[in-house]
Amino acid sequence: MGTSVQVTPLCGVYNENPLSYLVSIDGFNFLIDCGWNDHLDPSILQPLTKVASTVDAVLLSHADTLHLGALPYAMKQFGLSAPVYSTEPVYRLGLLTMYDQFLWRKQVSEFDLFTLDDIDSAFQNVTRLTYAQNHHLSGKGEGIVISPHVAGHLLGGTVWKITKDGEDVIYAVDFNHRKEKHLNGINPASFVRPAVLITDAYNALNNQPYRRQMDKEFTDTIKKTLRIDGKVLLPVDTAGRVLELLQILESCWAEESLSYPIYFLTYVASSTIDYVKSFLEWMSDSIAKSFEKTRDNAFLLKHVTLLVNKTDLNNAPDGPKVVLASMASLEAGFSHDIFVEWATDARNLVLFTERGQFGTLARMLQADPPPKAVKVTMSKRVPLVGEELIAYEEEQNRIKREEALKASLIKEEESKASHGTDINISDPMVIDASITNPLPDVAGPHSGGYRDVFIDGFVPSSTSVAPMFPFFETTSEWDDFGEVINPDNYIIKDEDMDQGAMHVSGDMDGKLDEASASLILDTKPSKVISNELTVPVKCSLLYMDFEGRSDARSIKSILSHMAPLKLVLVHGTAEATEHLKQHCIKQVCPHVYAPQIEETIDITSDLCAYKVQLSEKLMSNVLFKKLGDHETAWVDSEVGKTENGTLSLLPLSSAAPPHKSVLVGDLKMANFKQFLADNGVQVEFAGGGALRCGEYVTLRKVGDASHKGGGPGTQQIVIEGPLCEEYYKIREYLYSQFFLL
Repeated sequence: MGTSVQVTPLCGVYNENPLSYLVSIDGFNFLIDCGWNDHLDPSILQPLTKVASTVDAVLLSHADTLHLGALPYAMKQFGLSAPVYSTEPVYRLGLLTMYDQFLWRKQVSEFDLFTLDDIDSAFQNVTRLTYAQNHHLSGKGEGIVISPHVAGHLLGGTVWKITKDGEDVIYAVDFNHRKEKHLNGINPASFVRPAVLITDAYNALNNQPYRRQMDKEFTDTIKKTLRIDGKVLLPVDTAGRVLELLQILESCWAEESLSYPIYFLTYVASSTIDYVKSFLEWMSDSIAKSFEKTRDNAFLLKHVTLLVNKTDLNNAPDGPKVVLASMASLEAGFSHDIFVEWATDARNLVLFTERGQFGTLARMLQADPPPKAVKVTMSKRVPLVGEELIAYEEEQNRIKREEALKASLIKEEESKASHGTDINISDPMVIDASITNPLPDVAGPHSGGYRDVFIDGFVPSSTSVAPMFPFFETTSEWDDFGEVINPDNYIIKDEDMDQGAMHVSGDMDGKLDEASASLILDTKPSKVISNELTVPVKCSLLYMDFEGRSDARSIKSILSHMAPLKLVLVHGTAEATEHLKQHCIKQVCPHVYAPQIEETIDITSDLCAYKVQLSEKLMSNVLFKKLGDHETAWVDSEVGKTENGTLSLLPLSSAAPPHKSVLVGDLKMANFKQFLADNGVQVEFAGGGALRCGEYVTLRKVGDASHKGGGPGTQQIVIEGPLCEEYYKIREYLYSQFFLL
């Protein structure tokens, strides 16, 4: 039978909620994505609690909250302890995204869902893979190979390819076919005819204009606002699509020599750009080639100022400016506070570049028509003063006393337990009632060891420990050079160094900006104060799609090219999911599934696969011919069984029957034209793609191996012409381009 595959959505089907799916392949459970939204609502993670302990591996596809935001919380609360796999940018930028989330929540609430230590713990054991790297799992996952491929949506974004017994399970959500300024698009040719394709319907109803047209409209809109002395706010993510926006603005400002200031404002802005500078090999071909030729790093931003606190923005000169600030949902972050300040000025513009998450302030402002006024909650953390500070200090002192008392009681119990079994070895103050011999004179010479204490009239207690304060003498070892020391006591462990550095500095080892680190290290007593405001919305509101996802036309075309045997649709509104489902049933494949939350669907392949061994006797007589990166051979054999019962291919007991010759390879007519020209044959293309060789012979291809399904034997090369010397010569050249089996 085929490879067993079951899919169970845990979140993110028939809606725009975060993405999280359980995919089981022959009993090995993958958790693919572990997302959360900016509400950080634990209730939507309820299905994950039931299966977290059964997960064998976690695969992360993108570095934003919707794809990995729940990972620290799940590992802390749900017992999720499986190894995690991602690309290097997803790991690094995902870590910064979660830092930014935590820092903001801590500034506006008594946040306790997870800590920075929980974030570090969740990310510290991530295995980082490069694109197209085949990683073979071991143990329970023996025989399964996972491989990340370019998704084109975010830096390091991944389409996961999971292979077992020659069958592919593809997880491709939020992919983008367009080549952008800083990213290459997805390559659908890498995923032709998979056994199972899991993809999303998020954009199944949306179509987009050409990219250059979008970029021009984007920059023209911003310049128009700046020229009337307005300010432009772009609510953005921490380290995702904002990178493309920065590149668009940098190019425009450089080409037109604009002087308006641009600010990128998040708690981890400097760290984000520092990391991105080192990820050029993960970016578009144009950026990589530019760096190779000129050593010009595309993210050495010349027109963008990086800020990590709002004070720096407040101190900037007043006037028109562009600010890219987190968070895109406007639920919290610098963008929330800036919106409240700028919304009352009709000259200003709030430009949304992605759809707001459901139920957020951004989604409300993107409604048609937008509201004329909105209620917002302004929260900030202030230091305690006066009676509140005194009460806080008294409470902390009380807690410390209780903890000290508990610690002393625990230590006393441990002391009793450790010394109660042998009263003569370690405690000189313990009296042994079994001793009847008279003690030597106390003032006499020492004979080594401890001496029991005798007190006239003292009756030993029933317990083994005497009612006296215990005394332990610590002895040190000495040699000819002095006291013997243990060097391990003076070595700082690498993980301790990384942990400390993670919270203080700002260089390339996972560290934070100094301003952000000061928030973490600030232990002054404080509280959060909140007040509700009604903000009149007089500024302009505009949404332009810069989400970096393929649109409806492209999705349908790509799915037709992939031609999966079975298709699973997730993450999209009910309307979009149903629309894409009906299209795919008619145009892509008949087996299309759209499961509900916690609904397990069995999409085991209908193909029958058997594992066989190639016997040594058979392989010793096989002649291989190299074909690109592979070696091919024609094998005639018969099926037998080994001693342990597995199937094996054995040499034929009789002579092999004759077979038709097989030509293996793929001929490109343009390359063959050049080959013939190099060998002195006059050659040119004729009508219909035919290749006219010499005076009499013509070559043409019949059929197309790239059609849907891509089955073998669909392409033929026809050679036409009279049987002359030229005919046989060109036929020989043609055969030389293939491998004959």
